[in-house]
Amino acid sequence: MNEPQESRPEHLDAQAMNWLAHQALAAPAGHWDELRGLAIAPTAQAPTDQAQMSDAWQSFIQHLGNDGLDSLGLRMGNLQRQVRDNGITYNVYAAADQPQRPWSLDLFPLMVPEAHWQHIEAGVLQRMQLLERIMADAYGPQELVLNGQLPAALIQGHPAYLPAMHGVPPVGGRYLSLAAFDLARGPDGCWWLLSQRTQAPSGLGYLLENRLIVSRQFPKAFEGFPVQRLAETYRTLIDGLKARSPAGASAHIALLTPGPYNETYFEHAYLARYLGLTLVQAEDLTVRGDKLFLKTLQGLQRLHGLLKRVDDTWLDPLELRADSALGVPGLLRAVRSGQVLVANTPGSGFLESNALLGFMPALAESILGEELVLPAIPSWWCGEAAAVPEALQQLAEQGLGGVIKPTYPSEGARQGFEPRLGRQMDQRERDEWAGRIL
Repeated sequence: MNEPQESRPEHLDAQAMNWLAHQALAAPAGHWDELRGLAIAPTAQAPTDQAQMSDAWQSFIQHLGNDGLDSLGLRMGNLQRQVRDNGITYNVYAAADQPQRPWSLDLFPLMVPEAHWQHIEAGVLQRMQLLERIMADAYGPQELVLNGQLPAALIQGHPAYLPAMHGVPPVGGRYLSLAAFDLARGPDGCWWLLSQRTQAPSGLGYLLENRLIVSRQFPKAFEGFPVQRLAETYRTLIDGLKARSPAGASAHIALLTPGPYNETYFEHAYLARYLGLTLVQAEDLTVRGDKLFLKTLQGLQRLHGLLKRVDDTWLDPLELRADSALGVPGLLRAVRSGQVLVANTPGSGFLESNALLGFMPALAESILGEELVLPAIPSWWCGEAAAVPEALQQLAEQGLGGVIKPTYPSEGARQGFEPRLGRQMDQRERDEWAGRIL
C-alpha cells in the first residue's frame, strides 16, 4: 500500500507523523479518536500520552508525496476552489441575504476499515429488510398494531401515514428502494444508528461529489488503499428501478424536485445528470388516464418511474395537501393503478419517527428472527406509560440528559419543537420538560 520511499526520506516521514500525532488535538474525553484509532479515556488530560496514530493514518501520511504535511494548506485551498467552481451549495431558507451556502467538506476522508464496513453493510441491509416488512404490514394486514407490537399512534396516528395507500400493493413488489441512515461512533468505536430517512432521502449526489473532490487531493492514497468504488451502487439503483417499473429495462425514469429553492437542489440536478434521468418539477408533469406523462415540445411522453425528492404530503394536491404546488394532481391514482413506480412508495414517512427506534430490537426478533446487527441509540417513546419513568430519569441525569425529540413533524395545526439537549438545560428547564412530558 505504501509509495516507494525514494520520493521522501523515511526519517522525514517519521518526523512528520510524530509531529502530527503530538500536535493534532485529541478527541474530547470519553469519545472515539479517529486519528489515533482509540477511545480517549475520561481522565485523559492531553493528547501526548495518546500520541501514536493508527496504522491506517500512518500509511495515509506516507502517501502525501514529497511535500508531506506542508502541502495540506494548498490541498485545502484546491478543495475549497473546487467546491466553489462546481457550484456545490446547500441552500438556507433562513438566510434571505445569501440563500446559497457553499457545501462544507473536510479535507481528510473518513477511513472505515473493511471489517467495520462489512458490519455496517450487514446492519443497514437488515434494517432495510425490517423497515420494508413494517411498511408492508402497516399498509396491509396491520398485525403489528393488532398484536400490540407497535402503538397505533406511531402508525395510523402519524401525519405521514397515508390511508389512501392502504391495501395498495407496491409497484414492482417493493415499497422501499433506498433509505438514508445517520450513524455515529460510540466512545468504544462501535457504530450506532441515530436516525433514518425514507420519504425523500438525500445524500447520494453529495456523496459522489465528495468522493471525486477529495480523491483529487490525495490521488496516491486513493490508488494505494483498497477504496470501495461507488459507480456500481448507482448503476444498481437505476437498473433496479427500471426492472421494477411497468416498462422494464426500457423505462423512462425522472427525478422529481421541488425546484431550485429547495435546500438540496444542487444534488437533485447533479444526481439527475449523473444517473441519466430527466429532472422535472410538478408543472412538467400531468396524469392522463391513470398514466404519468412528461410535457415536451413534441407532445406528451410517458414516464414509468419517479425518483422523488418531494415529501409525500406534497405529492398530490387532489388527495393530500390541496395547497401544494409541488405535486401532480392524480399522481396517487396513477401509483395505485400500477402505472408508475415512485421511489420510495408514498406513505413511508412514519418510518422516520425516532419514536420507532425503541421498538426495533423486539420487532427484529419477532419479524426476522434475528438480533439487530447495528444498534440504535437507546430511545423511549413517552406516549407509552411504561417508558416514561426511565425517560424522566435520563432527563434528570445532568451528565446524560439525552435528547428530547418530537414524535411527529410540525405540520399544519400540529406544532412541534426543535430537539433539545438535556445536558444544556438547567434544573428549571429540565423540570419544565418533565412536566410537559407527563
